Amino acid sequence: MSDFLHWLYGHYIKPELDGIPKEEYAFWQDSLLNSLQPAYREELDKVLEFNTVHAFLLGMRTGEGLAKAR
Repeated sequence: MSDFLHWLYGHYIKPELDGIPKEEYAFWQDSLLNSLQPAYREELDKVLEFNTVHAFLLGMRTGEGLAKAR
């Protein structure tokens, strides 16, 4: 990923995701995060970053394509 995508994730996407209420998923998220060893937590964070950035980019491309279809 480019430096811009790393910056975008850290400064825009992740703060937005952290602000979303997770009531019905809090138990499973806490259970997973509390059971992981620190090294695995770092790996999980990188995988989540990769998937989140690419989902964001997919949304941008899809939205652009839908706008052209009007």
